[in-house]
Amino acid sequence: MAQSSVRGEGARPRVPRAGELGWDDSMYEEGGEPVRTADGGPARLDGESDGENVRPSDDTTPTGPQGQRRHGGGGGGRRHGGGGRPRRRRRILRWSAMVLALLILGTAGAGYLYYRHLNANIKKDDLNIGDAKDRAAKSKPNAAGQTPLNILLIGSDARNSTANQKLGGAKDTFDGPARADVQMLLHLSADRSNMSVVSMPRDTLLDIPKCTDPDTGTAYAASTIPVITNDSLRRGGPGCTVATWEKLTDIHIDHFIMVDFAGVVSMADAIGGVPVCVDANIYSHTSTGHGSGLKLEKGTTSIKGKQALQWLRTRYGFEDGSDIGRTRAQHQYMNSMVKQLRDNATLSNPGKLKSLAETATEALTVDDGLGTVTKLYDLSKELKKVPSKRINMMTMPWVYSADGNRVLPKAKAADNVWRLMREDVALDGKGKKKATERTSSDPAAADDKIAVQVQNGTRTSTLAPVSGRANAVTELLVGKGFTASKADLAVATADDTTVIRYPSDDLEGDALRVAKSLGIPTSAVEKSVNVSGVTLVVGADWRDGTTYKAPSDDDSKPSAEELDAGKCMKVDPDYTWS
Repeated sequence: MAQSSVRGEGARPRVPRAGELGWDDSMYEEGGEPVRTADGGPARLDGESDGENVRPSDDTTPTGPQGQRRHGGGGGGRRHGGGGRPRRRRRILRWSAMVLALLILGTAGAGYLYYRHLNANIKKDDLNIGDAKDRAAKSKPNAAGQTPLNILLIGSDARNSTANQKLGGAKDTFDGPARADVQMLLHLSADRSNMSVVSMPRDTLLDIPKCTDPDTGTAYAASTIPVITNDSLRRGGPGCTVATWEKLTDIHIDHFIMVDFAGVVSMADAIGGVPVCVDANIYSHTSTGHGSGLKLEKGTTSIKGKQALQWLRTRYGFEDGSDIGRTRAQHQYMNSMVKQLRDNATLSNPGKLKSLAETATEALTVDDGLGTVTKLYDLSKELKKVPSKRINMMTMPWVYSADGNRVLPKAKAADNVWRLMREDVALDGKGKKKATERTSSDPAAADDKIAVQVQNGTRTSTLAPVSGRANAVTELLVGKGFTASKADLAVATADDTTVIRYPSDDLEGDALRVAKSLGIPTSAVEKSVNVSGVTLVVGADWRDGTTYKAPSDDDSKPSAEELDAGKCMKVDPDYTWS
């Protein structure tokens, strides 16, 4: 669908911009101009005239610049004998208070008008436009009551303006449906000690759920076969991209932030450039006119404007020329931009801060939960709590599709990444608490008295469930003495890892006993109101065999090679220059 106007909003009222009436920098600078009237003349206080002499009233006798009485005569006119000095002090204090009050009100008014202006800049859209019943469960708070945040970052290729068309090229797609060229899921840990960012290649094939456009009411049917993930944006807006991610990851997404071509350029300009690095001279250009046009020398270069956009869009020239190299380059750019924002966009540099506020609010489309400057500022404070060295970025584990032209999530590896994010564990595994052996105050019954229902949860986003898996594991349990075990022939909801659930405290000991007999860690035993008895869900991590292999610490985190460490981008030798 066309993205040519602000979705769901009418014309906005004209509000003064920075530098126009309503925002006056001189109010915050030393040596600023005195307060003036609308016609440019000096402002007069009560009782003051254009002439040199003022006839004092009984109670309010204005004072001149030197604190002397201005009454046109000599030294007469005092009241109460010689009590002039206290009187003058009271009047000075009164005028000072009045001027101070006017300044406070004026400043507050200007700030409020500018605040309204920034809020009016921000474009808003619905958070999730898939079926409500399909939404992932909200993240649970930790023991301290802190809750993690999951934010989807979307880069749109919309060509709905002259600026976007000029930057994006492809004139035949002007004002056509936008696509989500860049997609990154940002997970902010509950304790704000770390941040995980996972990119998805735009050529990833996924099942896109049913989405309903909130503005037109148009319903887009769920895809019957996997389609390219960047197609989700045109099915009603960013809320469909959010719904697609939730369907894939089972992670509840709290917010989204979307930016287009022109927004990337303006943001890079506002922060004064973003340093990036290549291991050789690069020129992304082919003889047939393909390529982003990026041309840089070997080493580190601070890029902004059009170069910033070229960097983010380059695939011809990075690594093997696939979309994977591009996502790594995007990670490097984002990591560097975060550092630049921390170093430069601070309150000690009000000019840069104001410029950044202006460009950022004009560049962004967000959900209603982030739809004001205050909410965006609050979010920025939360993100800033994370040390730079504790920001982990990676590309979703993937494999090539059958025809080799697209990619698919790598079944076990990708599912493991989503599990880490759901469980609020850093991608590098640091800070993860060692699992302790659980015990129960309620002793387990005899093995042959423990009724276990076995379910098949081996289905993944890319693989069908293993046929007969519940029966196979049931036979294994019976062979171990759990003769009351039965297989549930209905296919259970997909589970990344094998889990044992129990409904009440009196069955906790039984569930732990089953776990111990199968070598399943006690951390995989959980209480649930959704089961009526001890229930074993055989997950995607146990698709075959009779021995369960519990994931080790090394198995439960991405390798160092998978994490993007911010090294210089490797340049394809075919795209170098001298």
